[in-house]
Amino acid sequence: MSNFPVNKSADEWRAILSPEQFRVLRQAGTERPGTGEYNKHKEQGVYKCAGCDAPLYKSTTKFDSGCGWPAFFDAIPGAVGRKEDRSMGMTRIEIVCNNCGGHLGHVFKGEGFKTPTDERHCVNSVSLSFKPEESS
Repeated sequence: MSNFPVNKSADEWRAILSPEQFRVLRQAGTERPGTGEYNKHKEQGVYKCAGCDAPLYKSTTKFDSGCGWPAFFDAIPGAVGRKEDRSMGMTRIEIVCNNCGGHLGHVFKGEGFKTPTDERHCVNSVSLSFKPEESS
């Protein structure tokens, strides 16, 4: 199991996630570039974990990186964890939901984007849900 606040068995995750969400969130898969619902999404609000509904990213940190996946320059403080990923014959930094451990994607640094952090959180759309900003 895991050391995350939300802790479910594989069968419990399969019961609430689509097969594609399970493959990406629970098995560290990757959706095909350019296919995700949130890649070109511009609405204002909060992106949440599709597995546990924890808030992860604000739309104000989303930018168009041209990579084929939603890109953010920063997460909501404390929402996203990082760990070394040595799969695929290289070393990358995997990002996960700090509430359930769901795989979100990877973070890349120093690519020269004109963002406050010079980071690109490359996130699978299928790992996310979206809550629009409340209008007043």
